[in-house]
Amino acid sequence: MMHMRTLLVAMLGLFIACPHLSAGDAVSRIQGEISAQLEAWNRGDIPAFVETYAEDCMFVGKNILHGRAQLLARYRKSYASPAAMGKLSFSNLSIRPLDQQVAIATGQWHIDRPVNAGGPVGGIFSLVWQLRSDQWRIVLDHTT
Repeated sequence: MMHMRTLLVAMLGLFIACPHLSAGDAVSRIQGEISAQLEAWNRGDIPAFVETYAEDCMFVGKNILHGRAQLLARYRKSYASPAAMGKLSFSNLSIRPLDQQVAIATGQWHIDRPVNAGGPVGGIFSLVWQLRSDQWRIVLDHTT
């Protein structure tokens, strides 16, 4: 009983500490970050695309990467030219806040590019977002 009361008081503290944040605000702000990522990718700016990730992020794909620097190196190697980057689009995007500081986003990604640059490619993703210093950042990216 005491444990439950402590948990309820802690949860109430989260809501009092962050009264300005609503689920709608979180969704809107994360949508803005995703739009900024999309724009950065499509203008060939990989560093700006990766800026949305937390410094200590984790990427799970064919390998597990730790940190924004490893992620940036992966993207630069895998998408070494504007042609290889192609044009990125997202579909079936869903953003669901879990609490005041954590949300998940899922969807599908697709890169349209010429055959001589690797051809079209795509897959699915799930992202864990965390509010840090009033900025939503990706802390975990699982992309296939």
